[in-house]
Amino acid sequence: MNSSLALIWTITAATTLLQAGNGLLQALMPLRMQAEGISVASIGVVAAAYGLGFSTGCFLAPSFIRHVGYIRAFASLAAVVSVLILLMTQAHSTLAWILLRGLTGVTLACIFTVTDGWISARASSSHRGRILSIYMICTKVALMLSPLGIGFGDIRMDGLFMTVSALITLSLLPIAATTTKEPPAPQGVRIEVRRLFATAPSAVVGAFVVGLVNGPVIAITPVFGVSIGLSQDQAAALLFALQAGSLAMQWPLGWLSDRADRRYVIAGLAAGTSLVSLLILWASAQGASLLILWSFAIWGGLALCIYSVCVAHACDIVEPGQIVSTVGTLLFSWAAGVTVGPLFGAAAMQLIGPQGLFIYAALASLGLVAFIVMRIARVQRTPAKGGFADIAPTSSASATLSPRAEREAPPSNGEGEAAPSDQKVEASAVARADTAS
Repeated sequence: MNSSLALIWTITAATTLLQAGNGLLQALMPLRMQAEGISVASIGVVAAAYGLGFSTGCFLAPSFIRHVGYIRAFASLAAVVSVLILLMTQAHSTLAWILLRGLTGVTLACIFTVTDGWISARASSSHRGRILSIYMICTKVALMLSPLGIGFGDIRMDGLFMTVSALITLSLLPIAATTTKEPPAPQGVRIEVRRLFATAPSAVVGAFVVGLVNGPVIAITPVFGVSIGLSQDQAAALLFALQAGSLAMQWPLGWLSDRADRRYVIAGLAAGTSLVSLLILWASAQGASLLILWSFAIWGGLALCIYSVCVAHACDIVEPGQIVSTVGTLLFSWAAGVTVGPLFGAAAMQLIGPQGLFIYAALASLGLVAFIVMRIARVQRTPAKGGFADIAPTSSASATLSPRAEREAPPSNGEGEAAPSDQKVEASAVARADTAS
């Protein structure tokens, strides 16, 4: 354990601080915009700008990192994000929010590419499980707990934004103090939507619908909570519940998906998401705040886990040399959903009221169920034989965290990194292209 911590403590500490700031920002931004009188539809447009910026940043990041290296890339990007957060205190129009949120999407995507690529390079077979467990627990807990910070400040004042900026600035310290060797520079990622759709259509459509559903729910949940009569603290706690449910359910669902046709798991998760969406609507109509909180935890445990199962399903099917391209393509599909999903979710709330968000989520999830059931009826597959990895849609280096990629990889060079002898190993340095989920 000590040797595993020595390999990753700097990047894990930096990412934990970064996710703490990011989680607080996810709760703060929509509440601040609502307090300033910005409409739900406009908040959806701002969320869509973040999705567009994030997807752009995911694919710009490898060339930037190759040019300046991992450490300089992280330091410069974190400084930019910190400044952007401070500028949000002066944003008083929808256009300003769109511009600032889009830019934070680009820069955060590049930062997550740095952090995930660094972890991927350190996750060799001898200590892979321990490294991933430490990294995922630390970053997930930070993302989960930080929205509760809303209760320590006034959303109409600038203190909470300054706190976010401070956390992101502090994330520079572990990186600046690192004495470990930088990983190899990442390579570019090929996006082949048509080819992957022909091979694993359930994974492609699943990743897209995950973006359609999860994007608006995560972006607009605080506004939903306030709109149904919850306090700002309670509304922020809904984001805590989403992430807590996701953290609790990732591994049980991964265990299940490793022992069945993963498409059944995807369909089951989507069907459960639809049913729990209806439960949230009923609980909100009854004003049962505790039931709402538990319903959000269950919803997060279902909906936020679908992407990982889609990745594992696709990686079961493609050749080892195509795994990196496959994960990059699924990321692209997810990003497309995240870009347009908040527009649909916000429009539903604008037309129907707060309940429109989860009516939309229920219908979109049912659409995914119908597609997966149709695919199961047409094509039979044998149960999976392992290969699930708990990954988030943050970058395409998640390809190298697939157990299948690990088994297929060539011998280590003795420094915890795969020897760069073929295309697959070059891809192991590709930053995992991302969420938030």
